[in-house]
Amino acid sequence: MGDGYTARAPRWLRVAFTVASVAVSVPVLTLDPVIGAPVVGRLLAAALIAVQAAALWRLGAQPRLATVVVLVVSAGLQVLFPAFGPGIAFVVLCTYAWLRPAVATLWILVPAVLAVCGPAAARGQWALAALWLGAVLLAWSWGALARARGARRQAERRQAVLEERARIARELHDVLSHTVSVMVVQAAAADDVFDANPQQAREALRRTEQAGRQALTELRWFMRTVRADADADSEGSGEAGPQPTLADVERLAGTMGETGLRVTVRHEGRGEVPLGVQLSAYRIVQEALTNTLRHARASQAEVLLQICESEVYVRIRDDGTSGGTTNRAGHGLLGMRERADLLGGTLRAGPRPDGGFEVDARLPLREPV
Repeated sequence: MGDGYTARAPRWLRVAFTVASVAVSVPVLTLDPVIGAPVVGRLLAAALIAVQAAALWRLGAQPRLATVVVLVVSAGLQVLFPAFGPGIAFVVLCTYAWLRPAVATLWILVPAVLAVCGPAAARGQWALAALWLGAVLLAWSWGALARARGARRQAERRQAVLEERARIARELHDVLSHTVSVMVVQAAAADDVFDANPQQAREALRRTEQAGRQALTELRWFMRTVRADADADSEGSGEAGPQPTLADVERLAGTMGETGLRVTVRHEGRGEVPLGVQLSAYRIVQEALTNTLRHARASQAEVLLQICESEVYVRIRDDGTSGGTTNRAGHGLLGMRERADLLGGTLRAGPRPDGGFEVDARLPLREPV
């Protein structure tokens, strides 16, 4: 079973391992083997060192085979030269545990213990064998821990990417849904009166054109904002343009009025409101009115913007009577809730007892402690 993390042994690491294995192992050729003639033993040791170097070079492509070969070579050199330790085997074992998921590398512990501890145990050096046993477990644990940390960092980066994609999708929805909805309504109105009242149809088409231009402007603003967020430290990153604030709600209500939805806006209270809170309040009003325009068949809506000492209270009501007023859940409502949640606030939405639909949000002016 995989853990979703991919680790690779780069070329420089394989070169370092290969060179280090030869450098560490060559001095053993100056020792006398305990088995066989000295010349034969040294030739066999040289062959084992060469095989070990070749295996380490293949560590990236065939880590399982390379690890097994290194363990076998380590055991052989220890048998021939008891004074030689299995140092390179620990490094390779740790690397193998890093390259592959922990579940897939557990099996290597048994051959590693036999190869590393076996020669010492066969000579009756139990203290040394116990030391090597602890080193085997420690080397494997270090490799597995390094992989777990890498997998966690990769998962965090992947989650960050998914969250950024969701943010961009939500912002794009907020930016375009309103103006596109206005364009659809105006185009439908122009079609209805095209023959009976050409002048009114032309006015509706002009408003459709204006809404389309506004949509393009907002899309350009959105793209500049995304680029600025992606490279906040680059030159000119502050040229993304102003974001909507509470002062722009009146203009938003005016565009809604052109579609036949009469919107009244009431302001209550005064005070400094952070720009992030103003943007979220504007987007909530925009999405609520867009939902009204799309689904409610309402003739009028009321927006209340109340600035209190510790929060901004936003309420949007309409007089819609269609079935769409009973359930307007979807990306729009989800986006409104997420905006309120990010500020530590709350948002409620639902049908009113006396008809119509109501959305009210409470957005704190400061982050909750």
